[in-house]
Amino acid sequence: MLHAPPLGALLRRYAAGTPLACEPVQEGLLNRGYRLRTTRGRYFLKHHFDPETADPVSIARQHRATERLADLGVPVAPPLPGHDGRTVAVVGGHAYALHPWIEGRHRHGTQLTPGQCGRLGALLGAVHTGLDHVMRAQDERPAPRHGAQVPPARGQHPPRGRGDHTERAEDLECADEAGCADGSALTGRSWCADGAGRWDGAPSGRERQHRVPPPPGYGARATAAVPPGHAPPTGPTGHHSRPGAALPPGRLADAGPADPAGDPAPGTDPADTFVLIDDLLARVRRRHPADSFDELARHRLLERRALLERHADRRPPHSGPVGWVHGDFHPFNLLYRGDAPAAIVDWDRLGVQPRAEETVRAAAIFFVRPDGTLDLPKARRYARAYRRAAGATPGELAAAVHRVWWERLNDFWMLRWHYERGDTRADSQFPAASALVVWWTREYDAVCGAFAD
Repeated sequence: MLHAPPLGALLRRYAAGTPLACEPVQEGLLNRGYRLRTTRGRYFLKHHFDPETADPVSIARQHRATERLADLGVPVAPPLPGHDGRTVAVVGGHAYALHPWIEGRHRHGTQLTPGQCGRLGALLGAVHTGLDHVMRAQDERPAPRHGAQVPPARGQHPPRGRGDHTERAEDLECADEAGCADGSALTGRSWCADGAGRWDGAPSGRERQHRVPPPPGYGARATAAVPPGHAPPTGPTGHHSRPGAALPPGRLADAGPADPAGDPAPGTDPADTFVLIDDLLARVRRRHPADSFDELARHRLLERRALLERHADRRPPHSGPVGWVHGDFHPFNLLYRGDAPAAIVDWDRLGVQPRAEETVRAAAIFFVRPDGTLDLPKARRYARAYRRAAGATPGELAAAVHRVWWERLNDFWMLRWHYERGDTRADSQFPAASALVVWWTREYDAVCGAFAD
């Protein structure tokens, strides 16, 4: 560990008691997390360590977004405010946040029933429409996308001053039990996974503090170390994960990064990709003796070059409508309690990007099989529920499928980590991720149909 959290100085800022035990959860690639037990209970302590995502103002923006998503009934784990009402504590030049500990486990698409796949898509739709609502309330941009089903404001919302207010259980009642039962509707007050009226793990009738938000003036979101929409290769980054939790092999899709600034941009120029392929092939040839990974890398690089030569004229135009997105929606950032989502975690990449593309990227991670194929029936259930919840059109999803396919066709981040940085943590994911590109190209029409039918 590069840095141990200063528990005494931190906990003096919170009404969280005195520390009894503190152990690290499995480290992600950007930040660090700790399971903290005190005389007052259990917490998750997040150390915002990575300099590209550790700006306290950006962290506070993420915190406000999750607080207000919780008001809409979206399952999140907002941070706890300190005595001064702030949710970001800077000690010794390091930024920290304290969250309630959420017990849960990660679930890959292979572990979800078709109905749960639909609820997953509806949940992501609730995230996108909810973010559109709450970020506009915070005077963030962009303006709402035409056709989106934006939840109405919740009556006379309490002012965001220091102090407490109690959320009433009746404020979380379900406005449409039929919609909630199949997980396809975002209501004005609560977004439900079942007829019970709220997500398992969503706030209900308990006190939650709100604090004065820091002044506006947010910087651009920095490009992350791992392409958005990728589960880190070392294990769960969800900040309430059980240590040691793991997903089935082949869960990752070999996606390239979306534009971090959120501006529509054309797809990657294949001429640049051909240069990268030649460079990686040269690096592979210099490896003596070559191992099985080198042989697979060489095969996939030659194969990808042939695919690009054949499909170079299919470079997509500028991307579709943008909006606020989670930025990293994948199995390691979603905790389940039983059969229901308990919390969406790790909002470090909250930003403005094409929303339909996040939807496709997430599906390519949740529903990829170890052999590099997608479970298209489950993806179809997921996509249909997403379209209903987000007000997205089949054409938007089909265009997003094309752009994400093009990203994968042109991206080699796993090989670049291996050969340029000597970082082998993603090696185990490369076989399925690289096979997915080939399969997706061959089954392009079927994949589009699964998202647009």
